[in-house]
Amino acid sequence: MKPEAFVAWRVAQPRTAPLFELASASVHFGPPARAVRALSDVTLHIHPGERVALVGANGCGKSTLLRLLHGLVEPTAGQRHSVPNQAQAMLFQKPHLMRLSVQTNIALGLWLRSTPWGTAKVKALEALARVGLSGLALRSARKLSGGQQQRVAMARAWALQPQVLLLDEPTASLDPHAKREVEALIEEFSSGHDAMTLVFASHNLGQVKRLASRVIYLEQGRVLADLPVNDFFSGPLLQQQYPAAHLFVKGELA
Repeated sequence: MKPEAFVAWRVAQPRTAPLFELASASVHFGPPARAVRALSDVTLHIHPGERVALVGANGCGKSTLLRLLHGLVEPTAGQRHSVPNQAQAMLFQKPHLMRLSVQTNIALGLWLRSTPWGTAKVKALEALARVGLSGLALRSARKLSGGQQQRVAMARAWALQPQVLLLDEPTASLDPHAKREVEALIEEFSSGHDAMTLVFASHNLGQVKRLASRVIYLEQGRVLADLPVNDFFSGPLLQQQYPAAHLFVKGELA
């Protein structure tokens, strides 16, 4: 498909100042002669309080876009701007937990942010209570089930009180019960007066419907659709202006 054939339909943005801005941002990996294009010419804004889902086929650039927003990779071309000193946390599909107790895994994140160790341990217990895992504080974190480990990772993020929570397929490898538990936490963290702004990648379109207020569809590293969740799933605009995204929603595009 020729580049000029790509058309991005973008959701109307709120008037508040954005937390993230990407301006024609591209990310390439490898030497210039054999560079792999992960993202191409992405322009978008993410504002406080939004719940943004990134969808698309495997390899479309969702994970790279999350890493770019979080600052783990730099744009090869274009620009990335974010609010200075913005508190944000990112959770990966498989959380990295050290061979330590659950409480210590959470307390270390706070200690690295200059929280005194005694205070960090107390806050870790508060975070575990927040996700319903108080009884596992002294257990080895790596001996927990997959769902429990993801909830520990959520507790570790919550303890840091981030403004922005970025999630890369947070329930992809979990059983249905664990998925519901993690989804409920995501819903709680992104709701209410102290809600975190949420950006998450997911292949689970039902989850996207439940959690997102806005959907960004990517294909071959490009943003092709950027719509309110209701328009993305039921409005005529997607089908009329970008049939491939419509087929993806219907499950007819690999």
